[in-house]
Amino acid sequence: MNTSTRSTGRTTWVAVRAMALFTVLLGIVYTLTITGIAQLAFPAQANGSIVRDGDSQVGSALIGQSFADDDGVPLPDYFQPRPSAAGDGYDAGASSGSNYGPENPDLIAAIEGRRAQVAEFNDVPEDQIPPDAVTASSSGLDPHISPEYATIQVARVATARDLPIETVRDLLAAHTQGRDLGYLGEPRVNVLELNLALDELER
Repeated sequence: MNTSTRSTGRTTWVAVRAMALFTVLLGIVYTLTITGIAQLAFPAQANGSIVRDGDSQVGSALIGQSFADDDGVPLPDYFQPRPSAAGDGYDAGASSGSNYGPENPDLIAAIEGRRAQVAEFNDVPEDQIPPDAVTASSSGLDPHISPEYATIQVARVATARDLPIETVRDLLAAHTQGRDLGYLGEPRVNVLELNLALDELER
């Protein structure tokens, strides 16, 4: 066996051993370590931020969902989320925005249609409709709406549920999250958690 062949064999053996070592370290040990730390320190987040209603899993705090009937008509007794362009709506397997530019005629038409629909549904003027009521998020899965969008829905929800408007307004205030660390992001409302709290009022 010549020197070149021995050198190639030695290099190959070193590469195989390095690959096996790093596969075990990074593919198994590291993964199990991080998973264990996450389960101990942040069990809810590590398991998908699951939201429960009693013993039932009703969704995730990280993924929005529709509150509409089988025909897609929004339910008046629930706060409504922002639009979704992910699949048929809030499809985690098809996370996406519409990818339309701001001057795309289809997007402009969709926004105008949504604005008119939201205004009629909530019996408010069109100039009170906030942007998140008529535009989808970039993921299509955003579980939050702005306090402004939630506020224009209060009267409708209170009427549909025959609740005092102040009761619904107070519940909304209790479920409005502030900016992270006091300055990151914007105030927001998790629609699923707010609607579950509404259902809890009537039990």
